Amino acid sequence: MWDYSATVMDHFLNPRNVGDIPDADAVVEVKTSGGSLRLGLRLSAQSGRIVEARFQAFGCPGAIASASATTELVKGRTPAEAALLAPEDIAAYLGELPEEKFHSAVLAIEALRRALELLP
Repeated sequence: MWDYSATVMDHFLNPRNVGDIPDADAVVEVKTSGGSLRLGLRLSAQSGRIVEARFQAFGCPGAIASASATTELVKGRTPAEAALLAPEDIAAYLGELPEEKFHSAVLAIEALRRALELLP
């Protein structure tokens, strides 16, 4: 069993922002040999900030928690601010990830960057 932090387990067992955004400005799906992540973003027309982020994921607890954390971290940010997030930020938000599961944070950031490229 992996040594996941309490925050990782909370985001795994109670993921935030799960599902699709019907009027999303960007939707991407990233697949790896170990799972997949679908991420959607919606911007505010007035402020240009990310007002909604939702995901669907298949993978280990680290993957689910990293996707959930990413959606929490990007809300309220501009796309430029969100683009500055790194896998280390996801791991820190989650109270660290086991080294063997750090790729989960990398996957979440890869999906985020791809989605940001699609924004108007």
